[in-house]
Amino acid sequence: MVGITIQENESIDKALKRFKKKYERSGVLKEFKKRTFFVKPSVKKRMEKIKATRRAHRFDNID
Repeated sequence: MVGITIQENESIDKALKRFKKKYERSGVLKEFKKRTFFVKPSVKKRMEKIKATRRAHRFDNID
């Protein structure tokens, strides 16, 4: 569960911004979207392979 403590004299806008940032980084929404539908193991494996090749290709272009 994501939560923040509001500092003394902190505006609501700043607190909300901090909360949104923490929520985004925690990966709660990403995990929720991943669990909303079933992905077949074969499709999952194929997607992971594609991600790996993209990652490898991106690091090859750095040199």
